[in-house]
Amino acid sequence: MDLKRKVAALAALALAVASLEACSGSGVLPNQSAPRARQASVTGTPADSPEGLPGDSPAGLPGDSPESLPGDSPEALPGGDLALCPDARPGVARCLAVQNTGVLPLSDPAATPLEIRGLHPADIRSAYGLPAGGGDGQTVAIVDAYDDPGAEADLAVYRNAFGLTPCTTLNGCFQKTAQDGSTRYPAPNAAWATEIALDLDVVSATCPRCRILLVEASSASLDDLAASDDRAVALGATVVSNSYDAAEWPGEAALETHYAHRGVPITVSSGDGGIPTYPAASRYVTAVGGTTLTRNGSGWTQSPWKNAGHGCSYYMWRPYWQPKGPCHNARSTVDIAVVADPQTGVAVYDDFSNSGQAGGWIVVGGTSVGAPLVASAYALAGNGRSINSAWYAYQHRDAFTDIGPAGFDAYAGIGSPRNVTGF
Repeated sequence: MDLKRKVAALAALALAVASLEACSGSGVLPNQSAPRARQASVTGTPADSPEGLPGDSPAGLPGDSPESLPGDSPEALPGGDLALCPDARPGVARCLAVQNTGVLPLSDPAATPLEIRGLHPADIRSAYGLPAGGGDGQTVAIVDAYDDPGAEADLAVYRNAFGLTPCTTLNGCFQKTAQDGSTRYPAPNAAWATEIALDLDVVSATCPRCRILLVEASSASLDDLAASDDRAVALGATVVSNSYDAAEWPGEAALETHYAHRGVPITVSSGDGGIPTYPAASRYVTAVGGTTLTRNGSGWTQSPWKNAGHGCSYYMWRPYWQPKGPCHNARSTVDIAVVADPQTGVAVYDDFSNSGQAGGWIVVGGTSVGAPLVASAYALAGNGRSINSAWYAYQHRDAFTDIGPAGFDAYAGIGSPRNVTGF
């Protein structure tokens, strides 16, 4: 080999080594490299075998495009699924509400429960062993982007339909604020309005006596949403719910302080794309994945929802309270899982039409359901003063029903709550 070829070969080798070092995550966290366990993430889980669950590739998943897609399970409700928010851009989150378009919207706000499709408050309480009372003195904050002008009016329709006590600005149960704490609300957005309606209805279903604080971020940027969590805590929230996700990126650790509020549990949806996301990867939150929930006689059966976000964080280390499981030293981005499959979704009243879809009573799923549901379970337990992460749940695993593979796993974490003693 002549001298020129030798020099070229050495240069190519040096470039390859440099590329591998860059991919290792060096410098992502101060004085640390990225978690070595990334090699054991979604590429090494049961979902990649013929016996496992599909959905570990970001391509072609129902949650990742605005187009209507076929139903994800044969059980319960018919139809296709519509991810209401488009794919997130770098630094910008997407909402995670997924509408079951096979169930035609019911426009009548005076519809009776017998006419309303989807899971009702009694179903949610039954499936997860939640008490009908409790939550006094608790404030569940909902953090979402943009404005839903009809949030309070839609909430009134939902609560009236299911016989829940009114939750209004006048009686002090409901409060809506912009990111800066004012009433100068951001621009309306139809997709995020459905997300807001879903979150408010799920809190009402799970903890009817909780106060509700809606904080509307100025935009879907992670900076605005994270700052809105701070605002929620400053305004007295005892629990905060976040139903959005974004792709992981090397600088995500810089936002960790916004999700770490001592004595205020923060819940985050794990995503609808079958991959790990942020802020579900945060070490300070309870990350909520998704299941398919079906009635089985007088009880309920659950299985992992194949599209729910899960896996091992690229950049966040495993918290001390989480088992190594399939991720070894990386953060597994699901702690707990509850209903998310739109085919077994929840009833929502949203009079703000979306993407050509009529408003009214609709059926909605996505891991969006989980963040407000688990946040409300924290409120029902009333134990938040000593919690700012999921560590308490991991210490009380007997209060959760195992879902999927035995023990802790990437799809459902420690499982679904069977009561509130794990919170």
